[in-house]
Amino acid sequence: QLQLVESGGGLVQPGGSLRLSCAASGFTLDYYSIGWFRQAPGKEREGVSCISSVTKYADSVKGRFSISRDNAKNTVYLEMKSLKPEDTAVYFCAADPFQAVCVGMAWYLDYKYDYSGQGTQVTVSS
Repeated sequence: QLQLVESGGGLVQPGGSLRLSCAASGFTLDYYSIGWFRQAPGKEREGVSCISSVTKYADSVKGRFSISRDNAKNTVYLEMKSLKPEDTAVYFCAADPFQAVCVGMAWYLDYKYDYSGQGTQVTVSS
């Protein structure tokens, strides 16, 4: 059974850093498109980053967030630096068996991905 489990969220002060993990089971994620999304209260889910044969980032996080993959651990990471209060949200990872999803122009749309985890809360506040 394919499963994605996010971890690493928490409370951090503005300017701080966090590293989120997305651990996959039931499939080998290096053959998939893996996306990170976030959803703040009262807002729609938005694409943050994705990785397959390429990496992509939303303009709002470019230069601050970095996505990477550890194939040996079957885990994708989202390294977040210089965090801002507006980064506060529940962060989800999602997977799709087509690497082209992340390559394509619509990588930031969550419905493009077949599987999603339960999310981890990130709160940026002083």
